[in-house]
Amino acid sequence: MALSRKVDLSNTALAFRGYNATNLGRTAELLAIDAYHGILEEELLRFADVCSEVTGRPVNLMDRVKSLKEPSLENYAEAISLIAAVEVAQLRLLHEVHDVDIARVGLSFGYSLGELVSISCAGVFDPAEMIRVPLAMAADAVALAADVTMGVLFSRGPKINQADVERLCHQITADGDGTIAISAMLSPNTFLLLGQRDTTARFKDTMRELLPYRAQLRTNDMRWPPLHTPIVRQRQIPDRAAVMMETLDGGFLPPNPPVLSLVTGKLSYNDHSAREILRQWIDQPQRLWDAIDYCLDKGIERVIHIGPEPNVIPATFHRLSENILEQTNCNSLSCYGLKAVSHLARRPWLSGMLPGRANLLRAPYVEHIILEDWLLENAPVPV
Repeated sequence: MALSRKVDLSNTALAFRGYNATNLGRTAELLAIDAYHGILEEELLRFADVCSEVTGRPVNLMDRVKSLKEPSLENYAEAISLIAAVEVAQLRLLHEVHDVDIARVGLSFGYSLGELVSISCAGVFDPAEMIRVPLAMAADAVALAADVTMGVLFSRGPKINQADVERLCHQITADGDGTIAISAMLSPNTFLLLGQRDTTARFKDTMRELLPYRAQLRTNDMRWPPLHTPIVRQRQIPDRAAVMMETLDGGFLPPNPPVLSLVTGKLSYNDHSAREILRQWIDQPQRLWDAIDYCLDKGIERVIHIGPEPNVIPATFHRLSENILEQTNCNSLSCYGLKAVSHLARRPWLSGMLPGRANLLRAPYVEHIILEDWLLENAPVPV
């Protein structure tokens, strides 16, 4: 796909990634290209300086990228700075080197940290100033992660009722031996849970009483900062972050392009709502499924994935596309007749949403561009 100033971007969405176990992606390859080096270096140095100022420790993101040293959880602040710097730099490369105006896209959204960068790149806040907020909370987030386990709750059969999941989380939390909560809704049959101590194990032991018999819970051995859950309240992170955001410059312009919030699953940002939405962003679950559903419903035909090695958003789109194609046993829109739709009964959670949510059938035909790959494939040839 050729991206240029002439391409119609009104049906395009920008998708920003968040923190993950790996965060370097192909940034070192981009840094090695003469036409890209200056912009990448500028942003890596800028965000490293902010990180160093906030944390009180020396930070060298250029060295980390060049040496391919992935930041561990103990270097969470550096990971935050790295992701934000690379996302901002990639957009600058797209605009300044390839002459693509991102303000012409239909909408923008981001998963977790990606929403902060998305709303900043849409002109509401300065990205390097906004990033000070999660950086100031990074040490406490890492401390809280010490006994937190991620659980992936999913069903190959019926849709999982969110209220049932929330009720069980509340009941386990009420026992007083650790908090567990939904951190993200990836689809009607897939939730991410974050729980302290043995709460995910207790959830797994008792979930048969409330959830579909085919529901399963798989745990992830890695440690994760418990953002987007009530766990962060134990260190007053939401209130402290809200106080910091009160005096951030900006916040009184509507985003351009419009930003779809994963706090609400809607285009909720206007000329004054950013601080309140971002206050909720800290301890409320990420509504990724609502964002994908909204994109398909509004006719988004192309998604440009921003950041190093994008993961959660493209993977979620990919799973939905695979489910649609497998269930309908076809590879073109022409075969989506009543018979094909009836095959969706093999995935009850999906069949239950059709035909009323027929927009989901568009998922396999949305074009996905991983921006770091595109930038490498379309790098200017040295004269």
